[in-house]
Amino acid sequence: MSLTKLSTYDVVVVGSGAAGQAAALTAVEHGNQVLMLEKGRHTGGSANYSEGLFAVDSYLQKKQGIDVSTIDVLQEEVEYSKYKADSRIWRKYLDASAENVQWLHDEGVKYEGVQAMGAGEATWHIYEGFGDAVMHKALQPKFKKLGGELLTSVSAIDLEICRGGKKKITLKSEADGQTETVTAKVVILAAGGYLNNSEMMAHDTDYDLTRLVTVSSGKGTGDGLRLGWQVGGQKAGMGMAMLFGGYLKDPEEPSFKMMNSQMNVAAGQQPLLWVNENGERFVDESVIYNFSYAGNALYSQNSVYSILDQKNITEMIEKGNFMGLGVYVKRGQKMTHLQDEIDQALIDNKPFIFKADTIENLAKEMNLPQEKLTKTIGEYNQFVENGEDQFFGKDPQYLRSVEKGPFYGFKLSVGAFCTMGGLKVTPDNELEDKYGKPISGIYATGNDAAGLTGDTYGPNMPGTCAGYAFYSGRNAAQHAQRYLQ
Repeated sequence: MSLTKLSTYDVVVVGSGAAGQAAALTAVEHGNQVLMLEKGRHTGGSANYSEGLFAVDSYLQKKQGIDVSTIDVLQEEVEYSKYKADSRIWRKYLDASAENVQWLHDEGVKYEGVQAMGAGEATWHIYEGFGDAVMHKALQPKFKKLGGELLTSVSAIDLEICRGGKKKITLKSEADGQTETVTAKVVILAAGGYLNNSEMMAHDTDYDLTRLVTVSSGKGTGDGLRLGWQVGGQKAGMGMAMLFGGYLKDPEEPSFKMMNSQMNVAAGQQPLLWVNENGERFVDESVIYNFSYAGNALYSQNSVYSILDQKNITEMIEKGNFMGLGVYVKRGQKMTHLQDEIDQALIDNKPFIFKADTIENLAKEMNLPQEKLTKTIGEYNQFVENGEDQFFGKDPQYLRSVEKGPFYGFKLSVGAFCTMGGLKVTPDNELEDKYGKPISGIYATGNDAAGLTGDTYGPNMPGTCAGYAFYSGRNAAQHAQRYLQ
């Protein structure tokens, strides 16, 4: 029994996340025979968990009176990347970003509004129902209604460029191992990066993987990169994961479950008190307002713990947190479940949480130097009393003493949403070879494409990763249409 309806297609899209769905729908709207592949049983990938996308000058921003300069964003993002990002790619992305928001709306996506993240700009267009609704209530049903073919539990394992420019793709059923080949005029790679490929992460990044918590669909295993490299695509922009600060690692639960946890937000996302394995402070903790910088800061130490007292906990319960985690736990939200979550984690003897009536006993529980931790907290409390952080200059509004027991310690791992980069592309998202020449009819999009970031993601302009996925998928399909014609 054949896996596919046809033996040849105009366009084959590898991956069904934001970039893949946008590419596939755009291509089928142009009247093409389109096959979209998803190696998992469920479509949408990590885009299902995304909250919104980036844009400037959109109709929603105009309604809310938000004015963000295109040139200012371009300059800031390229400088932020230390000029490792491609200004041409950013310019095209920015110019298309408002239309990108409109296109999604026209396809049936509903928005809650526009907001900022942390100390960043208000560029984050929040959609109702998260990315799951975008994928499964808007884009995918439209794709199938227009005659697009979608295969789940089918992966692309081999790609070859044949004489005359046609592409041969070998498919494999993940259910029974059956393989077959199809041909296509265009292949669009949208497989979501390599965060879940431990071998690639160990080889191509510098992160300590024992401390990294991957909060994703689990299917970003580098398939698109491997296929692109196989046909001569240039390897570029490796080594960056989108870190997002402190995250609690619970080996008994899927990592994404912590996204909604108020305890996780209180422990890992607040500008309060962090110490390292020696019981010392090492940074201005308000770095958490740029969550990717916070991830870098956590990785500067061998291990990190957040220390809170009961007074800190009570303040977040009664008045609200300082910093949320996206729109899963909102900024300023009263943490009404926080104490219950903490108490349950202690009852369950979770490995990331510690409690004691004194700082000395807390240090003992966490296996930290008692004298050093006591000294650190004593100095910190003095800074709070004086209203000045004499070590790292943290804004006094975030200074909270640690003096009212019981005391809580949380061992922080480092969260990561995705990787970005791997394949060098033109501003049209066409794959480039090692000489910088386009490889006709093969495109890389979303997290498979290099050119948008340097070594650190920029949450100062929130939603750029999700926005680029939708944009680059559409951009690839639009330029593929010219190639097809």
